[in-house]
Amino acid sequence: MFNLVVLTGRLTADPELRYTGNNTPVTSFSIAVNRRYKAGEESQADFINIVAWRQTAEFITKYFSKGSMIGIEGSIQTRRYVDKETGKNRTAFEVIANNVQFVESKRDSSSNGDGTPSFSNAGTNEFVEIENTSDDDLPF
Repeated sequence: MFNLVVLTGRLTADPELRYTGNNTPVTSFSIAVNRRYKAGEESQADFINIVAWRQTAEFITKYFSKGSMIGIEGSIQTRRYVDKETGKNRTAFEVIANNVQFVESKRDSSSNGDGTPSFSNAGTNEFVEIENTSDDDLPF
């Protein structure tokens, strides 16, 4: 059995860092992910709930904001609960982010004009900045 999700989308709101009772950092947010569509049809988006913990949560709240494009690798988690208003059983689906990456370059990003690195791996918190690249530099 395998549970792996890879998504690219835009944050629908600024992520907020919270802490659990034992001081573990966590953030919850959603991203808008465009659905493929046929020519002549109107574009549609799915809104997917994401949860990130510890260093990944801290990284996201520091470097991403509403409208930022983000790449997420994680797994789907389901939670069952009883709706307080109706008393009915409900199921919530969310993606637990294990790894996140920048997908926009500095010059393409309108929301991050603060010198944010172009690409990064939040799992290690080490930045790999790519500057002055153009399509002419690519080997293919």
